Amino acid sequence: MSPYLGSVAIISTLFRNVLVLVTRFSTMVDFKQRESFITAIQTIFPKLMHYLRNEEIRELTGLEITPHQINALLVLYLKDNLTMGELGQEIYLAESAVTRLVSRLESMNLVKRKGDEKDRRVVRVLLTSYGRQLANLVFERRTLRFHNLAERLTLEEREMLIQSLQSVLRGFEELETERTGPYEPPDNNLIDELVNKINKQ
Repeated sequence: MSPYLGSVAIISTLFRNVLVLVTRFSTMVDFKQRESFITAIQTIFPKLMHYLRNEEIRELTGLEITPHQINALLVLYLKDNLTMGELGQEIYLAESAVTRLVSRLESMNLVKRKGDEKDRRVVRVLLTSYGRQLANLVFERRTLRFHNLAERLTLEEREMLIQSLQSVLRGFEELETERTGPYEPPDNNLIDELVNKINKQ
């Protein structure tokens, strides 16, 4: 087995653990208690984050591009011609951070800016031909990764996984809104530092 497929197998196992946790949460008293649930989540998710981050690094091998940069390219690959504000919302970056990111991508000949046809004050971001080729390459690599993952899950597990992840995402969005009001993008430097600390444990 190649290292790539081996990693996918590990991720598959971790996803199965999440699914087992969700099932037990709904059927066993232990996981209906908040403390037990939190302990289980804190055990699984750092490992899941670690392997997903490693997979992200693998799919960018040899491309000389960062995860933040490729995330922006992939968003534009699927939704081209976004405004700077729309791009920031899609990749969870503040306006100033988006401006720096787009400037860097522009210097790498991956994106270009143009004024909006109806409102010249609005700046839109588009992929260059090279940027689209690079985004397509990573998109295909990512598609293969999740295809391999899907092959290792049953139909029921796939459905449960998507529903569970959607529930988790909704829960975090609600918590974020309760704490801060309308969503404000986080400081990604702080997030990276936190993830690195978790990975080193």
